[in-house]
Amino acid sequence: MLRKTSIWLTLALGVTLAGMTHAQTPGSVPADAAPKDDFLWLEDIHGIRPMEWVKRQNALTADRFATGGSFTQDRERILEVLDSDEHIPYVNRMGQYLYNFWRDKAHPRGVWRRVTLAEYRKTSPAWEVLLDIDALNQAEGKRWVFKGAQCLKPAYERCLLSLSPDGGDAVAVREFDLVRKQFVGDGFVLPVAKTEVDWIDQDTIYVGTDFGPGSMTESSYPRIVKVWKRGTPLTEATIVYDGKPTDLAVSAHHDATPGFERDFVSVAKDFFHSELFQRRDGKLLKVNVPDDATAAAHREWLLVETRSPWTVGDTTYPSGALLATRFDDFMAGKRDFTTLFAPDAHTSLASYSWTRHHLILDVLDDVKSRLEVLTPQPGAWQREPMAGAPELSTASVVDTDPDNSDEYWLGVTGFLTPSSLQYGVLGSTPVQTLKREPAFFDASKFTVSQHFVASKDGTRVPYFQIAPKTLKLDGSNRTLLYGYGGFEVSLQPTYSGSIGRAWLERGGVYVIANIRGGGEYGPAWHQAALKANRLRAYEDFAAVAQDLIHRGVTSPKHLGAEGGSNGGLLMGNMLTLYPQLFSAIACEVPLLDMKRYSHLSAGASWMAEYGNPDTADWNFIRHFSPYQNVHKDGRYPPVLFYTTTSDDRVGPVQARKMAAKMQAMDLPDVWFYENLEGGHGAGADNKQSAYMHALAYGFLWDQLQ
Repeated sequence: MLRKTSIWLTLALGVTLAGMTHAQTPGSVPADAAPKDDFLWLEDIHGIRPMEWVKRQNALTADRFATGGSFTQDRERILEVLDSDEHIPYVNRMGQYLYNFWRDKAHPRGVWRRVTLAEYRKTSPAWEVLLDIDALNQAEGKRWVFKGAQCLKPAYERCLLSLSPDGGDAVAVREFDLVRKQFVGDGFVLPVAKTEVDWIDQDTIYVGTDFGPGSMTESSYPRIVKVWKRGTPLTEATIVYDGKPTDLAVSAHHDATPGFERDFVSVAKDFFHSELFQRRDGKLLKVNVPDDATAAAHREWLLVETRSPWTVGDTTYPSGALLATRFDDFMAGKRDFTTLFAPDAHTSLASYSWTRHHLILDVLDDVKSRLEVLTPQPGAWQREPMAGAPELSTASVVDTDPDNSDEYWLGVTGFLTPSSLQYGVLGSTPVQTLKREPAFFDASKFTVSQHFVASKDGTRVPYFQIAPKTLKLDGSNRTLLYGYGGFEVSLQPTYSGSIGRAWLERGGVYVIANIRGGGEYGPAWHQAALKANRLRAYEDFAAVAQDLIHRGVTSPKHLGAEGGSNGGLLMGNMLTLYPQLFSAIACEVPLLDMKRYSHLSAGASWMAEYGNPDTADWNFIRHFSPYQNVHKDGRYPPVLFYTTTSDDRVGPVQARKMAAKMQAMDLPDVWFYENLEGGHGAGADNKQSAYMHALAYGFLWDQLQ
């Protein structure tokens, strides 16, 4: 649920919160609401009976929404977008080569490949294929999904590849020789598990994995990290850190920067609290920053991002600030910081990226990108603006080469602006566009606007609207409202050929709500919707829906909503708390049973976001737990629950149980579909993704007539 996401009706409709039924009013669930669960049997993910139920549901849903010319056309047009050879092959530099993972029609599972910069500049680069995943699957009789590679600096001749058997988070790790372009016969190999690895040197790695019973945290991630020597059995690996079962995850990392070689151990307590240790001479020395701050070393520097105000001496640094100090001085006890970024009411720090001599800041200003270049110097660092994105677009750093140069790569995108990839070298090579995606739909017919609305408590909430230029504000427009609102994730302007073809070109309006719980305005925006304040996110989403109705963009009859993962929980609450605002909801890979979520898949890792339902926290969690809040006498809009069997992060069982419970209540228009592969995403390959996107958009369009 990490890489990388309420209500009022308009006065015109003559309905207020006071006029809602008891079942619809937020906070109406009795304190002891935890009745017997008749659908626990669906938690047996691969059980015969549950899978038979899944197959029946899939058949019904496919027969209703995945047949006919409209669905076929949508699927093929979306697949054409996903399989296009004209997509930008985004790259990351390792040594003299640029590396890319690529999927298309001929390679549905993808190829891992590389090219030189000179060759990449060409219209049709001659790529050197390193590993063909489809060929590997054919040779091994598997269905591997590529999940990334970690390669050993500075030669980049050996890599540790991560391969998922079904698209989930659990991976097998295998050592790969980039010179011979083959797996190393006697190399490092780890079976499928939720594993973290990192190179120390040619013959030594850090490894956190499933070492046996008790070696994983309650959140299903590594609890123990070890040093493993080549040629020795894993059982002889040396323990570096042994965490607690209640920790989120433990990992170790080696910084191989010449002249600044360091080793670190990170102990994540939860998603927002962690401890960082420098491993030196066999000892662990704490990098003593607040547990809710993040710290990262680069060459001589230590950068600290604050999540809450931090008082050091006579200075208090605000939440959301970026601070710099010299690493060795900090470890020696000095606390002399330079403030590199401090937020205000409109800005937050989205990310930062080092080059060899500079630091690039990606700042969000009312959810729009602004780039700055900082150069270290005594006192206040030199600060210069950097060319960024067009209005209402996003510019972000894709890659840099911090060990060797001031090279940088920028991704620029917008709702109506096809993505482009820009390249430059700070101080020498002006930025230039190297690659540009084609337009997959006619953007000239549409316009993008940003709006703000007051939420229930008066908080100013932004949202983006993409609509036809000929839009009539008569309430008749099919409108799809998307949101996430969690884990400090920001929703920024992004080009989508799939949305353009499957929704906008049909005449629909597409809206993205930047609700609390996200990171659009920094940590405070996220923390405003944590735990007992969770309903604030749902009130924000509802306020956006109400504003769309009030402005005449749409009406409840023509308004739909979509969200996945934490956004699926958002959809579940729109369904159960505010059903009168929507006529269709697509609820994808969702959390829904918040009484059981911490015992399902990786659910225990999210208690810092939602709370612990096995404690008194249930007194507030129960108010945003859709599975407990659905009622047989409720009047709910049509809903499509989509999930995947192989999702080992959220898991498929919550969507299963919610659909089954609603169907058992004889509630109409409750649809369910479960893809077998794809993990927490929309599919293991482009064909599966196109099917799921077409299914969701077709369902929504059909219901919003």
